[in-house]
Amino acid sequence: MEGLFITFEGTEGSGKSTQIHILTNRLLEMGREVMALREPGGTAIGEEIRHTLKHSASNAAMFPETELLLMNASRSQLVHEVIRPALCKGRIVVCDRFFDSTIAYQGYGREMDVQLIERLTEFVVGSTIPNLTLLLRVPLEVSESRRLTRLNSQPVAQRDRLEEEDRSFFERVERGYDAIAAAGGTRVRSIDATQAVEPVAAEVWRWVEPLLKVRPEQGERAFKTIGEYRNEAPG
Repeated sequence: MEGLFITFEGTEGSGKSTQIHILTNRLLEMGREVMALREPGGTAIGEEIRHTLKHSASNAAMFPETELLLMNASRSQLVHEVIRPALCKGRIVVCDRFFDSTIAYQGYGREMDVQLIERLTEFVVGSTIPNLTLLLRVPLEVSESRRLTRLNSQPVAQRDRLEEEDRSFFERVERGYDAIAAAGGTRVRSIDATQAVEPVAAEVWRWVEPLLKVRPEQGERAFKTIGEYRNEAPG
């Protein structure tokens, strides 16, 4: 695979969509072939699953196990139908969330077995691991304020079941991202997203630009299994 796979992570209201838009446009202006995706979703099947997970009027009774499996069903379709073919063609893939979100939200937020989630993730994504994950960090109070503002402004039909969770859920999600940042090695780069849009974009570019100058086979192997990253984690 000669392409470049970049993912954005963070809690609600961290500014991922804005930064993905800025980065994608910058890469396109350079003449790069770029594909911007989102999770869950990104394919016709994935978008149907996204609606069931987040917006359906019938999803209130969804169990955590169901949520976990649906997230990974959408991811499997995205990896096989879109991400791998794009990377094999040398394209740059930028994705709003990937498996780190499942560790943070379903593992820590839902208090499910993280090692079980990692095994399921390995089955779903195989060696398709991001070259770079940009973790946009904002304090819980900032995230909560932005999330509630968004919830109050959305029509009922666009309600988001995950964004409706309580503060304790998002406190656990924050702890999940702390663990991901600590264990991610050079793949995960944390960025202070409380800054203005432009400084955050500059920090994003600081991590992306070097990867554009080195083909994956010239540097560190682009893709590792989840287990390899876990074994490299400190402690």
